[in-house]
Amino acid sequence: MGRRLAAVLAADMVGFSRLMERDEGGTIARQKHYRESLIDPKIAQYGGRIVKTTGDGLLVEFPSAVDAVLCAAEVQQAMRSNEQDEPPETRIQYRVGVNVGDIVIQEDDILGDGVNVAARLEGLAEPGGLCISDVVHQYLQGKSDLGFTDLGMQSLKNLERQVRAWSWQPGQGKTQAPEVSAAKEKPSIAVLALDNMSGDREEDFLADGISEDLITALSKVRWLMVIARNSTFTYKGQAVDVKQVGRELGVRYVLEGSVRKAGNRVRVTVQLLDALTSHHVWAERYDREITDIFELQDEICQTIVGSLEPELSAAERERVRTKSPDSLDAWETYQRGLYHMWNYDLEGHPKARKFLEKATQLDPNFAPAHAYLSYVHYQSVIMGWAEDSQAALASGYALAQRALKIDDKDPLPYFASGRILMMRGEHDASIAALRRSIYLNPSFAQAHHGLGMALVLAGELEEAKQALEMAERLSPLDPILWASTVVHALADVLSGDTAQALEWAQKTLRNPRAKGYWPHAVYAAALVQAGRLEEAKSAVQDAVRELPGLSVDYLVTTLQTKHPGGLDPYVNNLRKAGLPE
Repeated sequence: MGRRLAAVLAADMVGFSRLMERDEGGTIARQKHYRESLIDPKIAQYGGRIVKTTGDGLLVEFPSAVDAVLCAAEVQQAMRSNEQDEPPETRIQYRVGVNVGDIVIQEDDILGDGVNVAARLEGLAEPGGLCISDVVHQYLQGKSDLGFTDLGMQSLKNLERQVRAWSWQPGQGKTQAPEVSAAKEKPSIAVLALDNMSGDREEDFLADGISEDLITALSKVRWLMVIARNSTFTYKGQAVDVKQVGRELGVRYVLEGSVRKAGNRVRVTVQLLDALTSHHVWAERYDREITDIFELQDEICQTIVGSLEPELSAAERERVRTKSPDSLDAWETYQRGLYHMWNYDLEGHPKARKFLEKATQLDPNFAPAHAYLSYVHYQSVIMGWAEDSQAALASGYALAQRALKIDDKDPLPYFASGRILMMRGEHDASIAALRRSIYLNPSFAQAHHGLGMALVLAGELEEAKQALEMAERLSPLDPILWASTVVHALADVLSGDTAQALEWAQKTLRNPRAKGYWPHAVYAAALVQAGRLEEAKSAVQDAVRELPGLSVDYLVTTLQTKHPGGLDPYVNNLRKAGLPE
């Protein structure tokens, strides 16, 4: 075996199985024609070597990243022109991914991380499009007029680290980047996960918990926009460029630091950086007994607030103080519950419930634990995991009310209550609770998402889209960003904006963290609206595989709307695509 640096191109035909089922002989003949007349000659022209082929794809090595991209772009442009008169359900299209990395040569095959990333990027590409890694994009600077859209940091299957990706489609104009200008908005900050320097990974909870408490406390300052925890934690364990973080999250300030625990003492070091210049604004080190952890968090928050806005009054600084649990054990258990809850999967669901129930038992007056335990019950219903939806909603509502009774100044209980009320069909009360949550914490991305979904079910579609866009702005790298994008797609289906519905639904499906039946069902409805019935039927089958009990009756019963027939465009489209009654 040998190693070398190379550009790797991975390509795959879209809907190959479906095309073969419709017309096996014709599909093989057309594919052979394109290989012989277009694809293989173009690869040879740009110096590529076809390493291997499969029934519906191929793997190619290039000595140059620029040549790999130009080759792919020319092939995709030609394919688009050749297939434009074909019906969408029989059109041959390819997805292509390109990466530059270290590869392992094993006889005539190539293996390694460089190949794996290219294959995963191919899965992110749009049909007929191209997706490249950031390193490839850097090679293209000044060498190509192709315009790419910045997809930001992406979590790729079976890869621990995230990869920044860029997409292109034929006809795309100049390079597009997120339209964010930190200078035009109120002061904005991203609190990165503090590094655990204790040498014991079991102590991660301490560093993560302090980071989350800082985010929560700073979020309550109304003039400050704070990026959500689920986005900032995507950088955990990585060596980061502060300027890059600022660009990707659209913030002016970045807070980073570390936590070291030794015996009963903890040392926290933090530094506040200007993301536009990387200059230090403020830095400090705190040594405390572990029993003073909550006082430490308050002190750090107040100092940051003072550094960002020197004239801020003492009253505003007081507002950042959070009510902490009386028990450190309850706090640790709560953090472990949140870890499983935000994974949003069926396997972790009972673990989240177990830890949060334990946290409420350890400290019955810890409002956030009751609120998020309520949210876990909401999760079970919205994802179709609950054995008894009505019982789950009743338990969730009781927990949310308990949290409100403990602390009616905390945004979390209003958020939890709003989600449960929405599922109970009490739309006005749901919207009021979620608006109250946002009033108390304007940077609470999940509350903006919840408000957006409640407004969709209430028929206020344009206002819903605005709320969902704010959720996406506040947490652009959120592991459950897919939940906002899929609801955004649903709002567009209901408002008849088919092109936007398809765009948001496809963005959801490209997100490797997307879970459950929702992404496939909403995509199917958008496809029916676009006249692509065969593709819609396939998407409905994917949705039913995710939730075998999915039916028209289930949707109408589970998702209650304020106005009769509010979901009719969505439900009727799914009915046309073959969703059982």
